[in-house]
Amino acid sequence: MNPLRWEVLAVSFVLAVPVLALGLRGEFGLEELIVRLPWCLAAGWGVVALLRWASRPQAGSTRAPGSAEADEEVPAPA
Repeated sequence: MNPLRWEVLAVSFVLAVPVLALGLRGEFGLEELIVRLPWCLAAGWGVVALLRWASRPQAGSTRAPGSAEADEEVPAPA
């Protein structure tokens, strides 16, 4: 997966906002900002990769949504 996809950049920007805010407050120097911002890009890539992996359909699921097995009603317990 390309680390410069729009969703990776968007998540990376959201993760970089606190780092940038701390830099504006003066708690981080310029060198610390430069060191920490690539980690925000790496974390954004990891988050998007994890979400894309988790949202993929499972390989063992071969039933169609409209199949007869899916349409059977389960009786309610008494």
